Amino acid sequence: MIILGIDPGSYNVGYGILQVEKRKIIAAGCGTIKVKQKLQLAERLVQIHSEVAKILTEYKPDIAAIETIFYGKNIKSAFTLGHARGVIMLAIAQQHVEIAGYSPREVKKSVVGNGNASKEQVEYMIQKILNLSNKPKTQDASDALAIALCHFNRNKFKIK
Repeated sequence: MIILGIDPGSYNVGYGILQVEKRKIIAAGCGTIKVKQKLQLAERLVQIHSEVAKILTEYKPDIAAIETIFYGKNIKSAFTLGHARGVIMLAIAQQHVEIAGYSPREVKKSVVGNGNASKEQVEYMIQKILNLSNKPKTQDASDALAIALCHFNRNKFKIK
């Protein structure tokens, strides 16, 4: 089974891949889709959709786990993130891949054991749990691996 974790964003989209066999993670990879900041929102959304579609075609995941939207202090940012998340979900649905959603707090609790963990704590635990020789290049990629790992942890007894 291949799990794709996605940390949505309107400028940077993290993605993480976990390959699971017999309830054990045997491979992990990750990266970041970097969107040109000078583009208008609609153009950035097209680029995000296109890049996510390429990742889906390349890795052929069985399921995609994506972080849900949280509302902070800036409602405009939440709406922009919602647009990005929407085009990501569209790309996934177009490939007929199942989608699971997890809140940031759920992801942190699953990986670190504390729903209020810092990004640095998540990054550290991802490196240790997945036995990565180097930490992921970006926190977006690390977060995406954490989202995929959260899905694995929630469903490991259902995975064959």
